[in-house]
Amino acid sequence: MVSMEELLHLMVQRRGSDLHLSVGAPPKIRVDGDLVDTEHDILQPEVTKKLVYSVLTPDQVAKFEKSLEIDFSFGVANLGRFRTNAFMQRGTIGAVLRVIPFEVLDFEEIGMPRQVCEWICNLQKGLVLCTGATGSGKSTTLASIVDYINQSRQGHIVTIEDPIEFLHRNK
Repeated sequence: MVSMEELLHLMVQRRGSDLHLSVGAPPKIRVDGDLVDTEHDILQPEVTKKLVYSVLTPDQVAKFEKSLEIDFSFGVANLGRFRTNAFMQRGTIGAVLRVIPFEVLDFEEIGMPRQVCEWICNLQKGLVLCTGATGSGKSTTLASIVDYINQSRQGHIVTIEDPIEFLHRNK
C-alpha cells in the first residue's frame, strides 16, 4: 500500500498544487490546473481511510468521525506544509491536500504591485477583504501582507484562521 508521505513527495516532485484522494480512482495530482492520475492503484475504502487517518491526530479523528468533515494543516519535515480537507462522499472518505510553501513569497513574487501592497500594509485601522476563487492566491497574498507588517513595524500580529497555513516567525 502506498503511504501518504510517498504521495506527498510525488506531488511536490511533480510540482503539483493539490493531491486528490477519492475511492474508486487512483490518487490524482493537480499540475498546472489539470488533474493527473498517478500510477498507483485505484483507491479502495479501507486504503483511503488509512491514508487520511495517518495524518490526523486522535482529537482530529474524533472530530472527523463526529462531523464527517474536517479542515486541518500539518507539516512534513524537509517537504512542506499541507492544508487538508477530509470529507465523506457516497459513504466513503475523500480528501484534498494542498501544498503550502515553507517560505512566504514577497509582493513581486506573487505578482502584486508593491505600491498597492505597501498602502494596504500601512493602514492603521479598518477592514481589508481579500477575496477570490479557490486557488486564486488569497492565502498567499495574506501571508505576504502579514510578513511585510512583521518586518516593517513593531507590534503584535493576530491572525484568525482555521486551519493555520503559513507559519510566521518573530522578526
